[in-house]
Amino acid sequence: MKAFFTCFLLCLLATPAVATDGRPTLAYIQVDEKGDTIPHVRLQPVYCFARPKFKNARQERKYYQEYARMVYNMKKVYPYAQLAKQKLAEMDAEFILLKDSKEKKAYIKQMEKEMFREFEKPLRKLTISQGRMLIKLVDRETGRTGYQIVKELKGGFAAFFWQSVAVIFDSSLKTQFDADGQDKMLEQLIILYENGQL
Repeated sequence: MKAFFTCFLLCLLATPAVATDGRPTLAYIQVDEKGDTIPHVRLQPVYCFARPKFKNARQERKYYQEYARMVYNMKKVYPYAQLAKQKLAEMDAEFILLKDSKEKKAYIKQMEKEMFREFEKPLRKLTISQGRMLIKLVDRETGRTGYQIVKELKGGFAAFFWQSVAVIFDSSLKTQFDADGQDKMLEQLIILYENGQL
């Protein structure tokens, strides 16, 4: 029976293990001085967060409804925030190569057209709460608020205009991501999502 178990274990470890996010985990076998085989598997870290305390069942139910809605919205919006980070990094790298402001304006206009063509329809389908979350996540990912980004790329008047539009929808482009304060739950969800636990 021991030989069968060892053989089964060797076959199991011979196939590369794959983590939930698609990355392979390391699996190897070590033989100690007594001839025993010891499997070693490097696992991904598992994150656990404290469960909040509730006064009653109604408060608990409300919390988990909000939690489920936040998970849904985060999964829908977070990829756009990551794309914003990537596009801004590309634009910043390109700006270094451009010599004068005329070339920079032409480049911004070209990028604006491309992004409108690619993202206008899906972003228009976002709800107001998803839009608010996207504004916060863009700040988290880029280190710049939506207002700062628009001001850098399009100027102060455009930033003021789009801030006014955001205020109409009870939002603000100046909103910052507060990982230790009101956005603590969202930060925890992102950590779980990036680790493949969500």
